[in-house]
Amino acid sequence: MDASSAHVPEAEGSLWEALRAALANNALLDVEATGCNRGGLIVVYHTLRGFVPSSHLHTISPDMDEPTRRTALAAHIGQTLHVRVIELEPEQGRIVFSERTSAADEDQPHELPSILHEIHAGETRHGHVTNLTAFGAFVDLGGYEGLVHVSELSWSRINHPRDLLRIGDEVSVFVMNVIPEEGRIALSLKRAKANPWEHIEDRYHIGQIVHGTVTNVVQFGAFVKVEDELEGLVHVSELAEGSFMHPRNIVREGEHVTARVIGVDSQHRRLALSLRNVPNGHSTDPAILAS
Repeated sequence: MDASSAHVPEAEGSLWEALRAALANNALLDVEATGCNRGGLIVVYHTLRGFVPSSHLHTISPDMDEPTRRTALAAHIGQTLHVRVIELEPEQGRIVFSERTSAADEDQPHELPSILHEIHAGETRHGHVTNLTAFGAFVDLGGYEGLVHVSELSWSRINHPRDLLRIGDEVSVFVMNVIPEEGRIALSLKRAKANPWEHIEDRYHIGQIVHGTVTNVVQFGAFVKVEDELEGLVHVSELAEGSFMHPRNIVREGEHVTARVIGVDSQHRRLALSLRNVPNGHSTDPAILAS
């Protein structure tokens, strides 16, 4: 491989390796605060961006009112923080740091927020959304935030947490894991609801005609929502008779379609649909096709 084309990936790869080692060894790192939002601080570790939730900052307390909280967060911008890695997913570009698990805490132990001892895995709790990022949503459970990873937001596919939530939304969340000594609470939005893939064979069978809305059109076919948080896939070969350049020549996002069930697999969470040989299988509304 050409050295110039590999330079940036290799440089970033070494940073991710350093972060992995820091997480494994509970090592202290220096990051620079470059911005803030309602949920906490945006920080930079060399060239990689990360996040420090406000509940993991020494200077932010749960009893602060909103203006005081915003002022306190903004005061960090430009400062260097001494933090440890508490969440790391290179594939998602996700790095979450905590100042509350830094070396200074070891020299001067402080009492952990009571909620970290009161909350337990397996519970369902209520809270409100404080921040949305590409890797998930932060939820305030009453003075302390937990993280709902993007994979735990919905039983169906979403592109970004903003597709499902807004800051300030009241939500019910399932507590997946609590690590008090690290100040971590892992939450799930989807597990607080019924799993639509359970007993799917009781609701759908091969040959059944269903109605739904196209949610995404890709090269290999189209996804169709047939229930809240339940999507089926119409493979490109099942969109229409004959040949066509791209699935978007047949269907568009937002279009209402009638489809036939051709496969049901709850174990692998697959619902296969077909628009072929289905009367009025898809809309021919010129307003939709021209959009």
